[in-house]
Amino acid sequence: MDKNMFCFQCEQTIRCSGCTGNSGVCGKTADTAKLQDELTGALIGLARAVDSTTAVSKKTSQVIIEGLFTTVTNVNFDNASIENMIQKVRAEKERLAPDCSKCQSPCGKTDEYDMQQLWNADEDIRSLKSLILFGIRGMAAYAYHANVLNYEDDEVNLFFCEALFKIGYEENTETLLSTVLKVGEINLKCMALLDKANTETYGTPEPTEVTLTVEKGPFIVVTGHDLKDLQLLLEQTSGKGINIYTHGEMLPAHAYPFLKKFPHLKGNFGTAWQNQQKEFDHLPAPILYTTNCLMPPKNSYADRVFTTEVVAFPGTVHIDEKKDFTPVIEKALELGGYKEDQILTGINGGTKVTTGFGHAAILSHADTVIKAVKSGDISHFFLVAGCDGAKPGRNYYTEFVKQTPSDSVILTLACGKFRFNDLDLGEIGGLPRLMDIGQCNDAYGAIQVAVALADAFECSVNELPLSFVLSWYEQKAVCILLTLLHLGIKNIRLGPSLPAFLSPNILNFLVENYGIGPITTPEEDIKALQSGCVQ
Repeated sequence: MDKNMFCFQCEQTIRCSGCTGNSGVCGKTADTAKLQDELTGALIGLARAVDSTTAVSKKTSQVIIEGLFTTVTNVNFDNASIENMIQKVRAEKERLAPDCSKCQSPCGKTDEYDMQQLWNADEDIRSLKSLILFGIRGMAAYAYHANVLNYEDDEVNLFFCEALFKIGYEENTETLLSTVLKVGEINLKCMALLDKANTETYGTPEPTEVTLTVEKGPFIVVTGHDLKDLQLLLEQTSGKGINIYTHGEMLPAHAYPFLKKFPHLKGNFGTAWQNQQKEFDHLPAPILYTTNCLMPPKNSYADRVFTTEVVAFPGTVHIDEKKDFTPVIEKALELGGYKEDQILTGINGGTKVTTGFGHAAILSHADTVIKAVKSGDISHFFLVAGCDGAKPGRNYYTEFVKQTPSDSVILTLACGKFRFNDLDLGEIGGLPRLMDIGQCNDAYGAIQVAVALADAFECSVNELPLSFVLSWYEQKAVCILLTLLHLGIKNIRLGPSLPAFLSPNILNFLVENYGIGPITTPEEDIKALQSGCVQ
């Protein structure tokens, strides 16, 4: 494949086929894309060097997880940082297999993988390996968040090596397909691990109303997903006269009891990640970038952007592992914030949003929900969730939610909810019709709600009056989709377009076995999805 670059891991890839020019739609340059390929090839070499089939050391696992997370869309566009990560991977491989580099009769066991072999492979092999690769990249993000809170799982860690090994060596379609579904199986364990890490560290989320008004005076905006970074920033800004506002996927932080106790965690600023360049332009405050779901900073505010963890953009200040947020705090005091309170709104004009309807909160009202279903007060549940993006056609999700029947309940999570989370859809039986479960990281909670309802009605999840309408943008959405397929959930609607890395044969397999299909129009999809066997 003689191209400047090749990347088709996100939904916005050019012509839904692949970015091949000097830069991708996301802003990633061809040089950065090639370095990310080199990093992936090095990770496969490291996985080959892991000779234990029962355990992977904590150090090796951390390197693999960090390396995979670095290649997720919109995490790291800084070439020097990626080159450092490549050297870190190679150093770990040398530690595990110190004699390989000196061997006079190399066996090739720990050779790095040339990603051109994948991009030029038979389309079905390429499709299956891409599903595995993009799935474990997304899963690595969840594992990373859990690790930050000192939670890890040996089975999850070992599977990263297994999956990387299969990408480098395996050419059998049946074996690869089995591994694709295993990504979904292991990701379920990984999401459960992260759910445990978050709730045991910060408490069980509680339904919480969050204002979109920004008060006058110095403030800091925190975007991304990492609750630990937010916690540390809240602690370091306590008593300094600086307010903290979440952005994008950080919104659900307001629902955690431990974080809610900080009075200067005031509200939420802005909407989803793809609007950052507009919302952050000329903002009189610094912005802390903690994980993915980020846009490359414009020159108008690049001097106010601070990165941490695996996030890196050229020209921005990076907060290292010491987690001293003094530069961010000083910038907030220097800029001073707004002179007067700013009454801001969501996409639909609402001035507040509600979050915190995690699985514990919803299931605490299980009796009310079950009674409402049996009485006919609730006719259907729609899980409208996933990643947002800038590509045209995503207003489908706003219109879908607006057109859902007044006796239906909408569950949502991830940044796609900003298309409609400021709408007032009313209540059923004292419960809001629209319930925000949390971040994309909280998809485990949605699964637990579905499983609990199925148990209550003594039927399968597929027999519930529950429909999945998902939007996808990047790799975390891929691993969640694979988890749903692992659980046997069928008739999922996916949009705004289907992944470019699905070959016709693999797509046909998903359609025939799982009923997965593209979104059409809100009217047609609502009509088609309203069915269920619950009595």
